[in-house]
Amino acid sequence: MPGRRHGDHRDAFLADVDLVCEECRGRRFKSTILEIQYKGKNIYDVLKMTVKEALSFFSNVPKLTSKIRVLEEVGLGYLRLGQSATTLSGGEAQRVRLAAHLAHRTSEDSLFIFDEPTTGLHFDDISKLLTAFRRLIETGATVLIIEHNMDVLKTADWVIDLGPDGGDSGGYVVAAGTPESLVENKLSLTGKFLAKHLSHSHPPEAGKSKI
Repeated sequence: MPGRRHGDHRDAFLADVDLVCEECRGRRFKSTILEIQYKGKNIYDVLKMTVKEALSFFSNVPKLTSKIRVLEEVGLGYLRLGQSATTLSGGEAQRVRLAAHLAHRTSEDSLFIFDEPTTGLHFDDISKLLTAFRRLIETGATVLIIEHNMDVLKTADWVIDLGPDGGDSGGYVVAAGTPESLVENKLSLTGKFLAKHLSHSHPPEAGKSKI
């Protein structure tokens, strides 16, 4: 066999290896803990539940459901309670942190920055996410979002459009202002896409916060 060339690091990164604990067999807890049940479920069974399933299962325990309901409100009802943080996508991780903040009172001087939080989300989940953003704003916080989704952009108080193209051909402020003002700006490509969304949108309710 030919020898490995100098600087060849193909073998430096091996596949992950999962080892199952011989004592708990991957259930995380000792047998004495697993013997404790609530409504026929032990802690291992509970951690396998999705957020949505847990809200139903613990519906008569408001002190618990109030803590996990915020995950459902930001569109994460499908996550399992015991799911490892390393399996979350970047957008999911951002929304988990958002839920954590929503569960506690936010100070007026808080600044939240989100990078493409709607990636991979269904329209209904985007709507839930926008509602969560409004809750932050209503507490006095500032929300800054890096986003391409028109459903998010059309609800913004202020949009900064960078361009005119991507990569080396971009990086300049093409337009800045309300979504409606970008539509009137002939240099803004974002404004052209926004025009279609704004034409099908209902005007915001009086007194309703935007982002």
